[in-house]
Amino acid sequence: MTNSLAAVFQGDAGRISLQELPTPVPHGSEMLVRVVGCTLCGSDLHSFDGRRQVPVPTVLGHEIVGEIVAVGDSGPQHDLAGRELAIGDRVTWAIMAQCGRCGMCQRGLPQKCLHGVKYGHEAIRPGRELLGGLAEHCLLVSGTSIVRLPDELPLAVACPASCATATIAAAMEAAGDLSDRTVCVFGAGMLGLTACAMGRSLGASAVVCVDPIEVRRCRALQFGATHSTSPEDLLPVARDVVGDFGFDAILELSGNPGAFHAGWPLLRTGGTLVLVGSVFPGPPIPMALEQIVRRHLNIRGIHNYAPRHLLSAVDFLTGTSPHVPFADLVTAWYPLQSVADAFFRSADPGATRIGVATKVPAT
Repeated sequence: MTNSLAAVFQGDAGRISLQELPTPVPHGSEMLVRVVGCTLCGSDLHSFDGRRQVPVPTVLGHEIVGEIVAVGDSGPQHDLAGRELAIGDRVTWAIMAQCGRCGMCQRGLPQKCLHGVKYGHEAIRPGRELLGGLAEHCLLVSGTSIVRLPDELPLAVACPASCATATIAAAMEAAGDLSDRTVCVFGAGMLGLTACAMGRSLGASAVVCVDPIEVRRCRALQFGATHSTSPEDLLPVARDVVGDFGFDAILELSGNPGAFHAGWPLLRTGGTLVLVGSVFPGPPIPMALEQIVRRHLNIRGIHNYAPRHLLSAVDFLTGTSPHVPFADLVTAWYPLQSVADAFFRSADPGATRIGVATKVPAT
């Protein structure tokens, strides 16, 4: 049996170790991929810092691109677009592998599968040692939704597709038809910048991005925002853009309760508020239920995404990456052997994403 190098997180905040783990052998419809690159998502950083609980020991990382190196014995497999997959194909895959049979899968929420395997979030166990992106190899188990990547899609653009981009695709679907509509986006990190670009690609007439940090506000304009503003200046900007009518959709991506308080009063009657950023427990939020009723407000929570959103994410990135600087959002790449340095570099507020790769891409 061969081994693969992996970065193993044992649950000790700020510490991660390199270990040789058995390389899985794929069976049935499973596949083994060589990890080409993995970008560090905010949830990875929170787990590493001890702010988020994750089963341990584990191999973190779920924004992954890999190359198929071995397949099980059940015959050819296909990606979400129906394309046959073969050894050598460069692929990405959904964060959750679903069973397809449980109550959540049957009710259109496969991302909440009751028996699913969540990449980068699983405890190491025999035969399932490599289920995260911070390793030389990753096993794609049965029920994994896979997308074959176009050759022209750069690694830095493709890696976040399986988390940030697909999540925003789900959020945009929840927001409804945005053609000639107005959108307000709270937060200008990876999620917010992606939302600005995707909102404009869906035909939004105005996208206002709100962030307290000036450099992030300026970057939002490069990603399609028509206006960017600090939270303090939001009201006059909103008045200029939508007057007293209100925004058609608001996306809260920062997780800051203050953004919720500032945002929902600015919705038009019948508007939609999509909550994505509030993934950690926090204090209850007071809200006037009478306002929800009288103003016909829609409030949607989005966590992760369904397979169709991953396919939409890859299609979106393929069409827009030549025109929008998504590749610039990966500030630096580190080899797997320097994974601890990659985590510490990610603490820099100016680093939207840091990548870990088996072969560091040329810049």
